[in-house]
Amino acid sequence: MKSILLHIDHDRAMRARLHVALDIARATNGHITCLQAVSYEVFAPGDFYGSAIAAAMPVIKENADKLRAEIERDLEHEGVPWDWRFTYGIAPHRLLEASPLADIVIVGPAEAGTDGRGPSALVGDLALKAPVPVLVVPEDAKSLDVGAPMLVAWNGSAEAAHALRAAVPLLACSCKVTLASIAEPSDKARFDFPSTEGAKYLSRHGIDCEIVEIPRGEASIADTLFSAAQMRECGLMVMGAYGHSRLAEMLLGGVTRKMLSAPQMPILLAH
Repeated sequence: MKSILLHIDHDRAMRARLHVALDIARATNGHITCLQAVSYEVFAPGDFYGSAIAAAMPVIKENADKLRAEIERDLEHEGVPWDWRFTYGIAPHRLLEASPLADIVIVGPAEAGTDGRGPSALVGDLALKAPVPVLVVPEDAKSLDVGAPMLVAWNGSAEAAHALRAAVPLLACSCKVTLASIAEPSDKARFDFPSTEGAKYLSRHGIDCEIVEIPRGEASIADTLFSAAQMRECGLMVMGAYGHSRLAEMLLGGVTRKMLSAPQMPILLAH
């Protein structure tokens, strides 16, 4: 992953994802592009002439400049190549515009000014529309040890296969990869790709993996997967995002949404 697109904002997870981006860049000899988008959609009810925008923009720009100066000071001493892109506009739109020439997009689970719980609209838009994997980094993730164990959440879907394929550069660095599926009676008929096919794909890239089928207990699928990852001391989870047949779940609270509401480790998503 040579081209790393990092979202810059004032949210709680900013420092965490900066550290993770640096870890990935060091492991892959990659380059970090810091993208900072400042929204011009600042308005007040009845403000037809944009006076609120005119009054607010200097303060917003000043805060953005302060954040940029802080992060640039940190980057100067890290020994990793980087560049900075400042732009006006909505962050998801600007990240999507830049993503075709990136290998990965790194974001936080929640937007600035919120209570820190996700998933944000930004994450959802990127996971569904970006042509590259999206790495969601929670605020308590201080680093990403790419040599640590990693878990692939497998449900046999095309989305899971896309995520597996996108994660190969990181999975290749891991000391142990686990392909984990949740055993449910209704799953057998809908598996497009059994776990063994995923394992074969990884083996062609020189990656060995353990196939694990976890019984479905009383806990949610999200909690079950997090428990399985933590038990194996995983530093990263890989999963397909928002299966195309699960629009209702996406809106009402599907597995992807629950995983991203309070992520317990970095999660790499692909649709």
